[in-house]
Amino acid sequence: MKTTLELPDELFRRAKATAALRGASLKDLMTEALLDHLEEQAPRDSTQPGWRRVFGKARPEEVAEVDAVIDEEFGRIDPDDWR
Repeated sequence: MKTTLELPDELFRRAKATAALRGASLKDLMTEALLDHLEEQAPRDSTQPGWRRVFGKARPEEVAEVDAVIDEEFGRIDPDDWR
């Protein structure tokens, strides 16, 4: 969808320069920035397991290997040792 935004000149110049340095379009930079901001502002999903609830952004498929290692290590803990 196309839309028109009014941005301060300095912000526009910085965004355009940042996009150019990354080899990205201004559209891609703005889309990424807006998505990041919206995700940051969204309430944390309390249904996320363990450490992902605290640290947030990673998608389950990106951290499956880490989750497996954590689950394995926690599986070795004897609850009686903590009493």
